[in-house]
Amino acid sequence: MKAIITVIGKDKVGIIYAVTKILAESNVNIEDISQTILQDYFTMMMLVNLSNMNCDFNQLKERLENLGEEINLSIRIQREEIFN
Repeated sequence: MKAIITVIGKDKVGIIYAVTKILAESNVNIEDISQTILQDYFTMMMLVNLSNMNCDFNQLKERLENLGEEINLSIRIQREEIFN
């Protein structure tokens, strides 16, 4: 199973580290990534593979959303099949 993760918010040090740390701890593989800074705003989109994930989807979603609240970013994960 694959999913799309989006991260949007004011740019600051450590955003990629914080998000990818959660993914690594959850055994989620990043298959593709696009990241850019638009003026002072950070935007990132990732295609991730959840096949070997060591938690369930809702747990990962909650961890990412909680991180977003902590560092004042919008972090969303959606299953890839909703786009097909």
